[in-house]
Amino acid sequence: MRRREAPLVDRLAALREAVDVAAERLEGPEESAALGRARSLLAKAGARTALGEATVVALAGATGSGKSTLFNALSGAEVSSPGVRRPTTGVAHATVWGADPQDRLLDWLEVPRRHRHPVDPALDGLVLLDLPDHDSVRLENRLEVDRLVGLVDVLVWVLDPEKYADAAVHERYLVPLAGHAGVLLVVLNQVDRLDPDAARACLADLRGLLDREGLAATPLLAVSGRTGAGLGELRADLVRRVADRRAAVERLGADVSAAAAELRACCAADGTGRAGRIDRERLTDALAGAAGVPVVGAAVERSVRRNGAAATGWPLVRWVRTLRPDPLARLHLGDGAAGGLPARTSLPAAGAVQLAEVATAVRAARDTAGAGLPRPWTDALRREVAVSEERLADRLDAAVGGTELAPARTPLWQRAAGGLQWLLAGVALVGVLWLLALAGLGLLQLDDVVPLPRVEGIPLPTLLLVGGLLAGALLALLARPLVNARARRRRRGAELRLRAAVAAVGEEELLAPMAGVRADHDRFAAALARAG
Repeated sequence: MRRREAPLVDRLAALREAVDVAAERLEGPEESAALGRARSLLAKAGARTALGEATVVALAGATGSGKSTLFNALSGAEVSSPGVRRPTTGVAHATVWGADPQDRLLDWLEVPRRHRHPVDPALDGLVLLDLPDHDSVRLENRLEVDRLVGLVDVLVWVLDPEKYADAAVHERYLVPLAGHAGVLLVVLNQVDRLDPDAARACLADLRGLLDREGLAATPLLAVSGRTGAGLGELRADLVRRVADRRAAVERLGADVSAAAAELRACCAADGTGRAGRIDRERLTDALAGAAGVPVVGAAVERSVRRNGAAATGWPLVRWVRTLRPDPLARLHLGDGAAGGLPARTSLPAAGAVQLAEVATAVRAARDTAGAGLPRPWTDALRREVAVSEERLADRLDAAVGGTELAPARTPLWQRAAGGLQWLLAGVALVGVLWLLALAGLGLLQLDDVVPLPRVEGIPLPTLLLVGGLLAGALLALLARPLVNARARRRRRGAELRLRAAVAAVGEEELLAPMAGVRADHDRFAAALARAG
């Protein structure tokens, strides 16, 4: 069963959607030319559908084919002067049937020579054109034929027994109209010059030629404009087309199919080709290396270790650590995260190795996204990614600079250990002061006045001093593995957050544009399928 064809208005809308989508993506000369022809067709369709349901039929042919004689015979008057050289060279003639003179339609066609036929209800609404000779020595004649061939609803190609197989007419006009068989009619004129056997042989040869050119559905009639033979059959064909009131729609439908078929050369055969998990991970790894994520992770670990050691170490020597700057502070990381405006970092620029890895990962993701796409769309992918890569370095730096890396708040257990260190330092300080006091009393020979407490034979001041120092050192030693473990955890957490930020940049700047090109291709292909 033949599939029901979509209405012309829907097919035109689909073709317009396809053109609009492709206009943003396809920039090659061939594709631009095809899009230009599709736009011209859309403009033509809008104008033609607004000019009513009249049927415009054009007689086209070579010099000496008897086209003008046939035109006059159908018009019932000497409208077009026949002959090898016509006095109105380059100007088409029109005969109009019906009460409506079709002036707006003929103005759009730019046909100045017009003839009103007497009332004939069977052909009411027919506009018959006699075109200039397509093989004229004058260029303007050929250009006029080409222009009107693209505008008329039905094309009647008039051939003669001598030049019916002329390659010029077949290759330039008939073969390109193979998709317009429903709005094309081929007439072998001047059959009165042939005997019956020769006429049958000529028609058979011409029929075979048309069939081989893809015009098997195109009717072929034998007529004689001079004697009137076959004119009744030709007129009956015109009556049928005029009565259907669909010639303009069928011509535009054939034009839309041809335009869609031409643009379908830019469509992929299938819908595969989207960046998968492996491509995403490879791209994220490469971007993380270029953005300095390993460098930042190491700085986070050193910073957390430095701050943890300061919080849990002996208080009296903490000032020594302040002489070394915070690794994160040197990189200016996280300075603007709280205010929502990431500061510019001091991370070193990506080296040649990191840039090469990014280029390789981008190319792999682009190749996957463009798998199966024709060259115009892969070119669009390259242009899209090239535009995005210009912003990539700044976006990566902003993402790294705006990521929260390590909490500034000291954990409770470190604060408790720091408080205990102060207590132990106080104990040692008491022992020092006590010993100094005893030394002073000894100088004054008053050491026997104040009794000296002992614990297991060890003077208590000495025990306080040594015990405070040893306990502080032991506490710092015990806290160090905990500080290091926390530093490693913070590094892993920071690197995960940094990779997530870098992955978001890669998605927005690279993968999303690639997916957008692929989505536009799929929209383009779907619209062409509806149009065709």
